Amino acid sequence: MDAIFDIVDTVLWLLAALSILTWTILIVKVYVFWRLKLANRQFLDAYTPLTKVGQVAALRHDVQGTLSYLAQAALSELRARSSETTLDAQSRVEQLRQTLNQERYNLQTRLESGMTVLASIGSTSPFIGLFGTVWGIMHALKGISASGSAGLDVVAGPIGEALIATAMGIAAAIPAVLAYNFFLRKVRLSAAEMDHFSERLQLLAKRSDYKVD
Repeated sequence: MDAIFDIVDTVLWLLAALSILTWTILIVKVYVFWRLKLANRQFLDAYTPLTKVGQVAALRHDVQGTLSYLAQAALSELRARSSETTLDAQSRVEQLRQTLNQERYNLQTRLESGMTVLASIGSTSPFIGLFGTVWGIMHALKGISASGSAGLDVVAGPIGEALIATAMGIAAAIPAVLAYNFFLRKVRLSAAEMDHFSERLQLLAKRSDYKVD
């Protein structure tokens, strides 16, 4: 019987570790999105009055947010192409758009980090707990059958301990699923914000004739 509950205990420890991992990711990502919101708000407040794309270079970029990264990517692209006199206006527009799209993709990928782990924990934890419960009950019943006693006091203890694994699996899965859905919405809102800001950047670049200086 000790070996039986060693396996159940292993399942419980695994679920506890997954739960700790979930809460660690949750706390870190809450902090990251909070800092991101403050940085983007600060950057937008300074960006709104600008009339030329070259003025973006004078803004503070020490507090990094997704919008600041997009602005820096746009400036780098415009500076790199400024000496190419053979490019027509449409080519400059397309190259700037491609640069911003690539930067948005990179930033969104970074924002999604850890979400795969949350999704995996949320989907597998109940099954891990169920495995521990089934294993524990199966071997507990064998032990009870071998002892020749099926009284409630004999059955309730081993089966009750085995059922804890299912409860732990559910307890680990619920925060992971809720956190995943919460951060998925945050990522989508951030992606929409980056899309909108990219359009504003392209419009400002067009008004400046795609010149930084």
